[in-house]
Amino acid sequence: MADHIKIRKAEGIWSVRAGGAVLGESKNALELTEGDYPAVIYFPRADIAMAFLDPTDTTTQCPHKGTANYFSIQTKSETLKDAAWSYEDPIDGMERIKDHLAFYATDKVAVEQL
Repeated sequence: MADHIKIRKAEGIWSVRAGGAVLGESKNALELTEGDYPAVIYFPRADIAMAFLDPTDTTTQCPHKGTANYFSIQTKSETLKDAAWSYEDPIDGMERIKDHLAFYATDKVAVEQL
């Protein structure tokens, strides 16, 4: 694992909401910190209502985590393109985030500790 990346269990219960709907809550979320960037919460896929997420063709490459695959969130009124991502096959040392999803916290997507 890259020395500047730390993964630990996120304390407490975490929630993600979009379009007024709760997409998931988890007691098993992970907190990933990478250098000076803000911490990112990764939710176990099993704790997310995947029916609201659609895979997109978007990918990005991180030299420390691998290839990120993106998902759009379908709300009642709109599609939030590439609002979540996952590392389906993370590189060695990042295996803990496999089968987890992270979300861009915006004015339309809320990631919060309950």
